[in-house]
Amino acid sequence: MGFPLRKADKLYTYGDYRSWPDDERWELIDGVAWNMSPAPNRMHQSISMHLSVQIAQFVDGQPCEVYHAPFDVMLPDPADQPEDEIMTVVQPDISAICDKTKLTDKGCTGAPDWLVEILSPYTSKKDIDIKFHLYERHGVREYWLVDPGNKYVHAYVLAGDGKYPEEPRVYLPEDQIESAVLTGLVVDVGRILSE
Repeated sequence: MGFPLRKADKLYTYGDYRSWPDDERWELIDGVAWNMSPAPNRMHQSISMHLSVQIAQFVDGQPCEVYHAPFDVMLPDPADQPEDEIMTVVQPDISAICDKTKLTDKGCTGAPDWLVEILSPYTSKKDIDIKFHLYERHGVREYWLVDPGNKYVHAYVLAGDGKYPEEPRVYLPEDQIESAVLTGLVVDVGRILSE
């Protein structure tokens, strides 16, 4: 497992990010730019597509919306930070947003209700450590880490103290997960992890 390449020469903002070439994919986390290349592998894409479709079908006709990467999620700090000064812009694999006032033509400004990251050897340390703390800090209510290689899902639900539990709920291929945010949505882990 490793960290993706990053631009280390300075801290960046959303104003900088918007000026970069469209054929490059980057995330900003507290001003640090992380390269999103190479493109995800086929298994990653298959899991993302199947899970996105299942969630999208479930929320059809409800107030929540679901998006899959690339989709910009801007996390201002403080909440009223001017857009061009925002220093955190991530592209989670799947985002569910139930407060439509957070949605703009550019993506989402503010914490989504539920985020899913699908681990790859290239990004796993960032997703498990840096993004875990980032999403917790910004109040993402539910965070799933899907590990296709080891065939499990770690699910974190924000507690009343604004923290994720130290130990996640672990789901294996024989398990089903009920979303804490989208009440009634049940995901069959084996189905999303199967080829």
